[in-house]
Amino acid sequence: MGYELKQSLRLTQQLLMTPQLQQAIKLLQLSRMELEQFVTEQMAENPCLEEGLNESPEESAQVEREQERTEEHVLSEQMQEAGSIVDKQGGDDRGEADWDQMTKYQDQLPVASTAARKGVADEEHPNYENMVTKASTLQEYLMLQIGELDFNEAETKIATLLSGNIDDRGYLNIKIDEFAQSEQLDVEMVEDILDTIQRLDPPGVGARDLKECLHLQVRNAGLKNGLVEKIIENHLPELENRNFQAIAKAMKITLEEVIDNVQIISDLEPVPGRQFGQNEAQYITPDVYVFKLGDEWVVNLNEEGLPRLKISGFYQKLLDEAKSSSGDKGYLSDKLKSAEWLIKSIRQRQRTIFRVTESIVKRQVDFFDFGVVHLKPMILKDIAEDISMHESTISRVTNNKFVHTPRGIFELKYFFNSSVTRADGNDMASESVKRMISDLVKVEDMKKPLSDQRIVELLDEKGIQLARRTVAKYREQLGILPSSKRKKYF
Repeated sequence: MGYELKQSLRLTQQLLMTPQLQQAIKLLQLSRMELEQFVTEQMAENPCLEEGLNESPEESAQVEREQERTEEHVLSEQMQEAGSIVDKQGGDDRGEADWDQMTKYQDQLPVASTAARKGVADEEHPNYENMVTKASTLQEYLMLQIGELDFNEAETKIATLLSGNIDDRGYLNIKIDEFAQSEQLDVEMVEDILDTIQRLDPPGVGARDLKECLHLQVRNAGLKNGLVEKIIENHLPELENRNFQAIAKAMKITLEEVIDNVQIISDLEPVPGRQFGQNEAQYITPDVYVFKLGDEWVVNLNEEGLPRLKISGFYQKLLDEAKSSSGDKGYLSDKLKSAEWLIKSIRQRQRTIFRVTESIVKRQVDFFDFGVVHLKPMILKDIAEDISMHESTISRVTNNKFVHTPRGIFELKYFFNSSVTRADGNDMASESVKRMISDLVKVEDMKKPLSDQRIVELLDEKGIQLARRTVAKYREQLGILPSSKRKKYF
């Protein structure tokens, strides 16, 4: 059988992801903070990109006129009025000042424009966040206390190494014998130094497990009475499950005695390092605002803080005049096209966010009017069909995008949830059911908490039929403990 080489033409279709399309998709799924960072990087890399003024020409002219009046005319008027007040005092006559007149003069001073006052505030007052000191970590707090102890150089070194192996929860995460062997130290000396660290603040720091942590706090606080230590040592599992009857039976004491001692244990801190190294508050800047204007809900994009990009006139003119070399022309041409596509992609991103939010508001009017209980079930496909886009695009748009409403700030994904069928045949959003479960738990009797089955029965009375396992799933998603662990004995 012979092989033959020949050429042939064939027409096929193939989906290609151009770099420009990839960039547009990337911009669509970026959060607001990531977008600002990306735009800043592009402005640094692309000379054809410039940041335009956020104000319109009319606003800029108005600000300039106000500033000019403040600097010239207002100052002149103030000086003339102040001079007239001095003249009325009468030369050498230096009696008491007319404070009523001076107060009246101060009240009549013209108020500077908003722009002028903002400029003064920005220049004279430092940023509040720069004034707030950063919270110290647990290791820094321990080292501060270790520095005040009567340790020699070798002991200080060991204490420093031990504190460095205490995690953010406040627990020691190494074994003493292995540590002593690796550092070629005496185990008893290391134990003694660890005992000293365990007496520092916060109580319970340096413990190797929960049992030791609780024992340390009982010891350091002088709460020893025999029963507390026995409960901690032998009955932590029963204590966790609030099986106080089993503890009373095993220790041969009354239930009241168990509850009294458990109350002491409940005041202890199982995570000594909880108060240290807490994450700083994360501020959310909404991408879009929703507010009511008359009888209608209005959607408005939040453009504040986003750089308004434009093409550099200098490089545009340079390219048009064709005074540069062929290599420079190619470079400038590529950068110019890249800048134009970036500006177009950002505008398209903003338009898409606006259209998606507008469609959400149209479908969830009852939520904005009456609250979470009236949230309707909705999926990505509903919005995709409404604005003629693909579901994947809706998913990218709603990810890490936030909307500011009179009822709070929500992620756009919050409005998408599954449906729960009611007895009357109407569908209800799963988020609304979760809110109802949360409300039921908030008003329950803490000594007789609602079981999952009882919650099922209460929801059934409202026409919502759910299985017990579904209620348990929703409860876990809400971070609500089972009824056995919510029960309060004191």
